[in-house]
Formats: sequence, C-alpha cells, structure tokens
Amino acid sequence: MWSHRGSVSPTEEGLREMTQLVATYPQIFKRWLGPTIPVITLCHPDFVRSVLNASATITHKNMFLSRFLKPWLGDGLLLSRGDKWRHHRQMLTPAFHFNILKPYVKIFNKSVNIMHAKWQRLTSEGSTHLDMFEHISLMTLDSLQKCIFSFDSNCQESPSEYIAAILDLSTLVTKRYYQFFLYMDFLYYLTPEGRRFCRACDLVHDFTDAIIQERRRTLATQGIDDFLKIKTKSKSLDFIDVLLLSKDENGKELSDEDIRAEADTFMFGGHDTTASGLSWVLYNLARHPEYQEHCRKEVQELLRDREPKEIEWEDLAQLPFLTMCIKESLRLHPPAPFLSRHCIQDIVLPDGRIIPKGNICSINVFAIHHNPSVWSDPEVYDPFRFDPKNTQKRSPLAFIPFSAGPRNCIGQAFAMAEMKVVLALTLLRFCFLPDTEPRRQPDLILRAEHGLWLRVEPLE
Repeated sequence: MWSHRGSVSPTEEGLREMTQLVATYPQIFKRWLGPTIPVITLCHPDFVRSVLNASATITHKNMFLSRFLKPWLGDGLLLSRGDKWRHHRQMLTPAFHFNILKPYVKIFNKSVNIMHAKWQRLTSEGSTHLDMFEHISLMTLDSLQKCIFSFDSNCQESPSEYIAAILDLSTLVTKRYYQFFLYMDFLYYLTPEGRRFCRACDLVHDFTDAIIQERRRTLATQGIDDFLKIKTKSKSLDFIDVLLLSKDENGKELSDEDIRAEADTFMFGGHDTTASGLSWVLYNLARHPEYQEHCRKEVQELLRDREPKEIEWEDLAQLPFLTMCIKESLRLHPPAPFLSRHCIQDIVLPDGRIIPKGNICSINVFAIHHNPSVWSDPEVYDPFRFDPKNTQKRSPLAFIPFSAGPRNCIGQAFAMAEMKVVLALTLLRFCFLPDTEPRRQPDLILRAEHGLWLRVEPLE
C-alpha cells in the first residue's frame, strides 16, 4: 500500500540510501508514492535536460507540495503557471539586473556586521559553539527585509513579530508535508497548527500590504519622476519600488495582490536557501582548514589597504577561490536538494523512452551532484572541480543548485552576491573549527538535525 514512501526518508540515512541508489541507477529510476502515484526520479544531466529545458508550458511545477504554500505565497513566481508565470517572469527580470542589485551590497555588509558584533559578544562571554543556521537565517532575513521593503526590524538583536511569523510558516509547511492525514485542507485548518498557520499568514500579508499602500501614497504624492530622482540619489530603490514601477509592453502594471505575492515569495525563497548555502560552506571550510585559510588570504589581499573593511560590488569578481569553494559546497550540500515537475505532455528521454503526460518527475539535485558517473569521488569536498579549466569538460546540467532552464531561480545573482559578501567578511574576522558532526536533514531545504554547530574563534 505504501510502496516506497518510507524507503528514502528525509534523514541522514535517507540521503545515504539515495547515494547508493544513484550509484546503482545512474540515469533514472521509478519509485511509488503510495499505491497509485509513480515518481520518475532523474539523476543524470543528459536525462534532466529533457525536463528542465522543456517549455514551462510542458512541465509545470508539481503542485503536490506547492498547494500548502499557496495560502501564504499566492500566485508568485514560485507557484504560478502558464501565461501568468511567463508574464510575471518578464516583468520581474529587471528587478534582478545588476544595476538594481549593486546597492544591495551595502545592505549585506551592514547585516553581516550586526551578526559579527553579536558573535564577538558571545565568544567574549565564552559561547564559542554556535549554530550557524540560527544566526545566519536571522541575518539573511534582516537583509531581505531591507532589500525588499527598506524596513529595518532589528531582528538580529530583538524579537520581530513579522520575522517570527516567516520562520513559523516555513516550519509549519514542512511539518504538514510529513503528516499525510492533514493533506486535506478542511482537516488541517481545524487543528491548532492549521489555525496558527492562518494567523501567521494574516500577519505576513498585513505587513506586506501596509508597505505597498504606504509606497503607493508616496508615489502618488511625489509623482514618478520625483520619486525616481529621490530614490536614485539615495540609492534606495528596493524590490517593492521596482514592482510598483514595472509595466509590461502594453503598459499594464502589477496589481497589489501580485506585488504582495512576489514580495512574500522572495522572502520565503531568499532566506532559507541562502542561509543553508552559507552554513554548509562554513561547515566544509571548517573541515578543510587549508581551503579556509586560502579563502582568508584572498580576502585579506583584496582588502589590504582599505578601511573600513567592506566588500563592494566590483570586489565580487575578484574572489575566484572563494567562489570555487561556494560552488563546491553547493554541489555537495545543495540547499534545495529536490525539484519536481508535473508533465502535461509526453517527455522523450535521450534513450527513446517516454515519460507519459500526467506523471511527476523528481529532478534529484542531490543525486545529480553525488552521481559517480558524473563526478569523480563525489563525496569529497574539492573546490578545484570549479576551476574554470575543469568546468569546460562538464555538462552545465551537472551542477544545478539554482535549477536550470526557463524556470531557473530568478534570484541566483542576488544569492551569490550575498554569499560572497557574507563569507568574505566572516572569514576575515573569524576562524571556524568542526564541532559535533551534523546529521543532514533534507526537508524543503537541506538542514542539519538539531542545528549545524561550529566552533567560532575571533581573529585579531
């Protein structure tokens, strides 16, 4: 009856079993989700190409899990389909142009400085064992609030009702996914957790709506030209501003509901994934002190004659080894380990086999990144895999931490910029040593059971 539902669990043991499966079946295999739902798992670049490069109208994101997010995120880019997705993708692309992202680097600097001040205080008091996920999640949420809303909640230093609601919603969605008897909405919303989910949704929506309305009033009072002059002069054009000013080729604007959906989607998609990526990079560098020191020297050389020690936009391209270390960590510990698509047309695979329409395809990012037929010694952390002379030999779909194809992650440049700034300044000021070996936990995001703890030592 339950078929393979328990065979690859969201645990350390489940990931090890997946590693064995991909070694045995290096291209594709089928599992059963209950007695009637087949899931086609793709774990080789040649086979995922057929699905990822298909038109977004041929392979939709699988709504099996997404419907739990719908009351929170609405029809944002993550969950929308068809013409609406295509229309929004075109309108949102300018929001992630480097001219928009460039001023965000100052925000990243400020947010990580707050985290570092807290770490300095904690370590001086004797607390040298820190959970990376706990601290870095708050730091990424702090940055996102400033980049999206120009709002400073001081969430790294004091409790924030809005930030607590975001964290609560993420936890509740993940928990519901593993409680099969609560898949039916009418049952879920009768439970204490369902009611808590509704309250958190209302709080988050009210916060976003209030900022949109306040910004619309400002725009109406100042006019578009003066509004843009003020924003350009202060370099404070945020995500909400860009969405409010966006128009399609017919002059149509986004509705307030659409803007709220995209802002809430960015908050959801931008904090957990980046926090996971950063935490696992620090873990891998703690286990490989020679690479950690190489990164540190690269940053020290870059900032040698500079005060204050801040990373600027132009510096991001001057950190090649740090970038290699980030990418290798994203390979070994992909923040989003699994993607899924619902095929609404037949998909022809390279060997001639066909995935019939109506089936769910799992693009197993973790399996692709750990596939021994794609990567030699896949369990070894080796940043030199991403030396430019080595990357030319591989399929671009061998490394897909941000997905690929028409529905790839629109915010990947934002995420990489934030990770580089945070890691550069963090390695400049602190040394990281291993603590208790973490047990990986692949939920919506790749986490560590009970936190990812490292020993943190300030550098003189």
